[in-house]
Order: sequence, then structure tokens, then C-alpha cells
Amino acid sequence: MDVQLRPVAGAHPGARCPKTAISWDGNALAVTDTASGQSLRLRPATLYCYSYDQAFLVSSSKKPKTHAVQGLAALDEDGLALLDLPGEWHFPHLTDFVERTGLPLVDARHHDSKRVRTVLAARAPGWRRLHGRPPPVLLRYRKPLSVGVGVAGLAAMVYLASTGMWMAWRGISAVGRMLLDVVEAKWLAVGFSPVLLVVRPVSARIQRWRADRGLILGSATGAHISVTPSDELQITRGKERLPRIRIGEGRADAVSLLLYHYDDLSGLVILNMRDDAVHHLPGPWLPDAANRFARRQGLRLAVHAVSRDEYIALTLNSRDATP
Repeated sequence: MDVQLRPVAGAHPGARCPKTAISWDGNALAVTDTASGQSLRLRPATLYCYSYDQAFLVSSSKKPKTHAVQGLAALDEDGLALLDLPGEWHFPHLTDFVERTGLPLVDARHHDSKRVRTVLAARAPGWRRLHGRPPPVLLRYRKPLSVGVGVAGLAAMVYLASTGMWMAWRGISAVGRMLLDVVEAKWLAVGFSPVLLVVRPVSARIQRWRADRGLILGSATGAHISVTPSDELQITRGKERLPRIRIGEGRADAVSLLLYHYDDLSGLVILNMRDDAVHHLPGPWLPDAANRFARRQGLRLAVHAVSRDEYIALTLNSRDATP
């Protein structure tokens, strides 16, 4: 039986529809990503159709805005995520699909966002996420190209300003930034905001300086943790903002950090005074950097290899997570 399903829209408003597809070949789920050329087969225990709220900052407002993130995940028999397929999947089509294949389907579109994020962050060994977008072919040339574009943008800005056409430059830069959002090439924004040529390197040095002194803790996945003046942990990933976690002795407060390793997985868990997981952040974290951050902020730190049972209990019972 070859019943193929595709997402009908992007994972969030304004996102492109992923070029992914799922089908059932009789005893396994076949997944293809035509944008990147990737494909895989797996035998999940459950399909998990999800939606959760995500808060993010926009440059024109200091208050975070919220949008829904949608997708489809494949879970193993313990409820760990084998695969994440971001995008909006038409639920009636999924219902027909599982009726034909016999796979159970969980409708988590209206579940609590914290619970959904917790499930998605509890990854199984070999976990994959297929975005359905082509890989950036210019990745290795991105830095020199962005510098070149920034220099060209600076020259154009200076020329227009010197000829009394400053308003024309403002109009060009506004339209350019809007187009870059549409084509998903925000890294070229330096061409329309040449000041980023200076701001970005300076900002990167400041972040390294803060990390070296334990003021922030960052991961290779782009997430980082900082501490607010009111002694709260602020988790940030790009423009995404998660609820703050107070440092203290309450059930929802942070007391210690745990860096874990299980199979090919690693991550960081924020624990309360009872050693319950308050927040889970999967991905690689540097122990030395975590130690500096914990000592500076008065938190305990532990680094452990955990068993599968310990990993399941730790991740699936977390109060919240960053998938």
C-alpha cells in the first residue's frame, strides 16, 4: 500500500511549506525530503500530530509575540521522538493514513504547550528532524559574501546620503529587508544595514567575554541561558523567548544543572531542590562553560552518563523543554 502524505503549509505563519512526504510500505514508515534529497525508513509505535505556542521577539516591539508551531513526530514505544517533521499536516488525511496503516495517532494539537515541547525534546537515539528545505549551498561562502555585500551596501548608502537622497536609501533598505525575509536569506541583511558590519563582530566578542566569565551559558544549537537582574534564568534561542525560571527553593525554581549523556544524545536539564526536571534543553553543552556559569550564579552542577530508564524519567517528566 503506497499512500503518500505531504504537509499543506509551513510550521508557523509565514514559513514555506516543507517538501517532505510520508508513506507506508507495508511494515515501515518511509519518509522523504525532496528538498535535501534525504530519505529514511523507521518503525514508530505512534504518530504525534502537534501544535505548541512559541514566544519570539520582533524588532519593532519589546514585548514578545506568540505564534503556533505545528508538525508531525514519530514516537517509539517509550514515547521518545524518533523523527520530527515540522509543518502543518491536514488532520483528516492523517486519520485516513493511520486507518490504512494501523499506526496509532495522538492528536496533540490542543495539548498544553509545555507538555508538547517536553515530548518533542525527549529524543530517541538516532533522532532526526527533516525541515523539507534545501541546504544553503552558499554556506561556506556566507561570511565573505556577506562582508562583500555589506561593503557594497555601505558604499551605496554613503553615495546616496552625499547626494541628498537619504530618504531613497531608507526606502531601498526597507524594501530589501522585506524581500530577504520572503526569500529566507536574512544573513544578507548586512547589505541593507551596513552598520551590522561593526555590530555583529562586536556583539560576538561581547558574548564570548560574558561566556568566559560565567555570565551566560550557550550551546552549539544556538540556545543560551542568561540571568536577569531579578535572579531569573532567561532561555533564549534566536528570537525565541521562553518563560523565565527563578533561582530559588520552590518547586518551579532552579537549584542545579545536570549535563547528561545517553547513547548519542546529550543535553542540559535545569533541576529544582527535589531534583525534579524544571526545563530540558537537548543538544551539546560544554562542561567547562557550564561549570563557570553554575559557579558564578550559585547553582550546583553535575555531569552524568545516564541509562535509558533514567533518561526517559528525566526528559519525559520535565515541566517544560526547548525542542
